[in-house]
Formats: sequence, structure tokens, C-alpha cells
Amino acid sequence: MDKSDLLSQLRIDRGEDRPRRRRGRLLAVAALALLAGAGTLWFWVARVRPPLVQTAVARAAAPGGAGSVLDASGYVTARRQATVSAKITGKVIEVLIEEGMRVSEGAVLARLDDTEAQAQIALARAQLEAARSQVAEVRAQLHQAERDHARQEELYRKQFVSAQSLDAAVAQRDSLRARLASTEEQIKVAQEGVAVAEVALDNTVIRAPFSGIVIAKSAQPGEMISPISAGGGFTRTGIGTIVDMDSLEIQVDVNESYINRVAPGQPVEAVLNAYPDWRIPGEVIAIIPTADRSKATVKVRIAVKQKDPRIVPDMGVRVGFLDPKPARSDPAAGVLVPAAAIRTEDGQPVVFVHANGKVERRRVSLGPDAAGQRRVLSGVRDGEHVVVTASSSLEDGQAVTAGDGK
Repeated sequence: MDKSDLLSQLRIDRGEDRPRRRRGRLLAVAALALLAGAGTLWFWVARVRPPLVQTAVARAAAPGGAGSVLDASGYVTARRQATVSAKITGKVIEVLIEEGMRVSEGAVLARLDDTEAQAQIALARAQLEAARSQVAEVRAQLHQAERDHARQEELYRKQFVSAQSLDAAVAQRDSLRARLASTEEQIKVAQEGVAVAEVALDNTVIRAPFSGIVIAKSAQPGEMISPISAGGGFTRTGIGTIVDMDSLEIQVDVNESYINRVAPGQPVEAVLNAYPDWRIPGEVIAIIPTADRSKATVKVRIAVKQKDPRIVPDMGVRVGFLDPKPARSDPAAGVLVPAAAIRTEDGQPVVFVHANGKVERRRVSLGPDAAGQRRVLSGVRDGEHVVVTASSSLEDGQAVTAGDGK
């Protein structure tokens, strides 16, 4: 065998490995193509997904034919609000309230250390018992003195004793009568002392003066509390603050130039800043007969006719004073929509109305603001849903997904 045959036998045949490499490369290319296709598909799906919008319901302006004659801003206030404190100075040992808790009139809010009060009432009761025992003793002595007086008087009539002995018996009897009366008065004094001690003991228990909601908790167990400010930061002046939610009303400042448009009993519509789509009916209670010189305003009190837990003290509110005279049907009154629903395109106000999963661009004409909202005189009907906020710019006829509207 020559050298060429030997070299041919030593050569490695790689023919079978080449198809395997080709298949691996083809699989890698296919995987990359699949990933690219999925990314492209996700991109186009994300682009064609309808944007999310928030809507609100357009409501007819001036229900019942009344129109707003004046708008003003103010705050919700409580006529009955109290920071509850103790009548005495003492150390807090227990607090039974938390913020947001509803309490009834007379409910226990906190307790103070009553060790001294308990000792005082025990002393007063002991003094009362001592006075009562003295009364029993004096009555027994008086009974004996009256019997002695009767015997001495009988003996004196028979002339067996002198007048001096009879006088001594009378003096003894009268002395014990006076002593009995004094002791009975001491009993009354002791009873009053017990009553005072019981009041002092009751003063260690702090109760709610009226029913309401606790809006602030001011003291903790172990702190000192006093009905008056003691100075410094170590003595509290109250346990907590309670608000009677049934006494909520609205107070607004009206420019004195327009106060002639307001009258007691006038109907109003209030809109809380926190709930701009919720209109609350109300009525003017009174016009405070004094003006603020620095602001040139007059304060007006307004009753809230609709009770709701969403109305809380110190909330900002816009009030629209309605025309008390019933007006005839006026189609020009329009509807009220949130201010965020009004957009400007080419210098013209427009509104997007949502219906059947799409939005429609409408040009509108605007009237004066009413109760903190925008009045739309034409272009939107009562009950239609207008777009308030959107995740992207909208186009006429565009499909959208509506969020929770009010």
C-alpha cells in the first residue's frame, strides 16, 4: 500500500455534519423571524387599541325653570362643633375615641385619674355616717331628758322637789333639743358634701355633649388635661373635637355690590370642589348683617337640603344663587358640563360626545358659568355623555373606551 492510500484512510469525512449545521441555522433564523413578527403584531395592536376616556353626564341647567343670578364661593361649616375637655385638671388614664368614630350624646369619651375623687367621696360618706350616729345618740338623750322633765314636773306639783330642780330638767331638755336640731343640720351638710364629692368623681369622666362624628383626637393616656390653657406643651386643653353632621351648612362671601341679588329663602345650587358633577340643592338661611371692610364682602349662610356623608366640614364649594321667580320654559338655558369637557379648536369651543363606543366632535355655544360649571347653550343635549379627560388626542368618529362617568 502506497502513501496516498494511507493518507486517504486517515482523512475525516465531514459530510454528515454539514446538514446538521444547516438545520440549526434555519431554526435560529425562523425563531428570530417569529419574534420579530410577534413584536410587530404587538406594536400594531397597541396602536389600534381604542384610547381610554373619562366621561360626565350633561345635565339640564336651572331645573324647574330657575336660572342662576349670581355665583359665589365659600366653605362647608358646622354650626355645632366642640372641642371636648374636662371640667377639672387631671391625668388621662383612658381614651375611648378615634377619628371618624360616631358617638352618641352622653357617650364616654375618656376618663381621668379618679384616685383623689374616690378618697374625697369616701371621706364625705364617713362624715355623713358620723353625723347620723350623733343624731341617734342625741335623740336617745333627749328622750331621757323629756322623761326626767315629766317626773320633775309631777314631783314639783306635789311639792316634793323645788322649782330649781324643775328648771334644771327643763334646761336639760331644751339643750338636747337644740343639739338634735344642730346635728340634723350637720347631716344635711354631710349629704351635700357627699353630693359634691360625687360631682367631682363624675367630672373625671368626659362625655359627649351631643351626637356627632369625632374629627380629631387630641390627648393620649398619661397626658395631663386642663379646661384652661396652662402654658407650655405638656398640658392638653381638650380630648377631641366632635362635629354634628346634621348641622352642616355653607357660608359664602358675596361681593357687596351684588348682595341685592340675594334674599333669605332663595333657592341655590351648590357644587363641591371635590365632586364637580354633583349639584346639591340648598336655600339661603340668612344674610349676616355686617360687611368685611377689607374684602368688601357680606357673609351669607346657606342650608344644605341634601344630607350626604360626602359633605364634610371645610370643603370648598361653589354656589349658584337661583332666580326665585319661576321662569317659563326656556330652551336657551342649555346644559351644564364640567369645564374640562370644553376644548378649543381653531378658536372655536368644541365638545366630544361619547355614544356607541365612539366620539363625535360638536361645535358648541357657551353661556355664563353656573355653579362652578360651564353652560352649553347649543350642541349638547341633556343626558348625553361628554368626554372630560382622554389618554390621547381625539378625532371625530374615533372608537374609544369609556371609563366610569358620573
